[in-house]
Amino acid sequence: MKRGLLALSPVVVLLVAYLAMALASGDFYRISIAVAFVVAAVYAVAALRGISRSLHERVGVFSEGAADKNILYMIWIFILAGIFAASAKAMGAVDATVHFTLRFVPAEFLPAGIFVAACFVSLSIGTSVGTIVALTPVVTGLAQQMGADTAQMVAIVVGGAFFGDNLSFISDTTIAATMSQGCKMRDKFRTNLLLVLPAAILSLALYLFLGLSGAESVAVASVAEWYKAIPYLLVLVCAIAGMDVLVVLVLGIVATIIIGIACGSLTGVSFCEAASGGVLSMGELIIITLMAGGLMNMVKQSGGFEFITRAITRRVSGKRGAESAIAGLTLLTDICTANNTIAIITVGPIARELSERYGISARKSASLMDTASCFAQGVLPYGAQLLMASGLASISPLEIIPHLYYPMAIGAMVVFSIIFQFPRINK
Repeated sequence: MKRGLLALSPVVVLLVAYLAMALASGDFYRISIAVAFVVAAVYAVAALRGISRSLHERVGVFSEGAADKNILYMIWIFILAGIFAASAKAMGAVDATVHFTLRFVPAEFLPAGIFVAACFVSLSIGTSVGTIVALTPVVTGLAQQMGADTAQMVAIVVGGAFFGDNLSFISDTTIAATMSQGCKMRDKFRTNLLLVLPAAILSLALYLFLGLSGAESVAVASVAEWYKAIPYLLVLVCAIAGMDVLVVLVLGIVATIIIGIACGSLTGVSFCEAASGGVLSMGELIIITLMAGGLMNMVKQSGGFEFITRAITRRVSGKRGAESAIAGLTLLTDICTANNTIAIITVGPIARELSERYGISARKSASLMDTASCFAQGVLPYGAQLLMASGLASISPLEIIPHLYYPMAIGAMVVFSIIFQFPRINK
């Protein structure tokens, strides 16, 4: 018991450290969460002696987590996304796209339109990160041009991005959930759609009703340089075609260079300056990602995940209890790993055992895991999606969270589904 609590204590230190610094400064956005991660990491290396008595070996365990291939892959995405966003903005792609959008879409319908677009893109490409990379720069430009709340606009993209992450046939979370529970993708899709569609409809209705907070009318140029929007269109089309996000970003950067130089908006020097600024703008995100990977590996290696699993499953009784355990374990594991796919893979065998023991259909179990993980990942300030969105928009992740209506709605739907046993499935 004591060892399990000690294993989880770095997560508590992380939260307490950040809360204490925020309260001391009087502003949650004033101090970076990276500082809290450093405090928690130092504590973990010093306190978790059960991993190894050697300080050098404990630092090695932390470093293994930070150097995980998934973590480093995400850093590749951060760097290339920063270069693309900064160079495209310097070339004038943001302004061109904003003018093009405002010419055809009335301001009052922009939030709903952006949400539908994000849902469609994420459903097509199966990745929330790819959707955020493709749409956030444009949406940020729209918010700045119209004087709207940038955090609100970016939150719309993040919410829509998780719609497809949760449902798409090519999403890694869908694949992990269906494979671990032994059900067909189409069956999981039908069940999952019944679970999240009410949340999507409610979110869309809210966006239609609320409109843009603080938005102002903008004079649209009579002649917009539409060709400068080609890099964004290329990124969108390539992403929908299923290309790897790294390849998509490289193509976007190349297109930006060619078009920028051809129209005189960029030179070799100005591109390099923009690219340098783009990489530096992702510095904090990279540090947080590395620290989170290392810290959570320390928690895992010291038995924190096993402790959570035993503590929850020990008290399971009945179908509702088993479904609550499946959703709760997935949510807690995602909080500890900041990766919804890893959370599903980790909890999958336990979820399958509970499902078979208490008569829960495989498709329901897969849907609960996928939806609970997307809810957790969607509101996690140190998750890759919010870090990416906040980095591209140059705002704090905490500014985005209050506007994340869709992720919060699917979290409520998970609870509703367990309590009222909805949807009812026999197999």
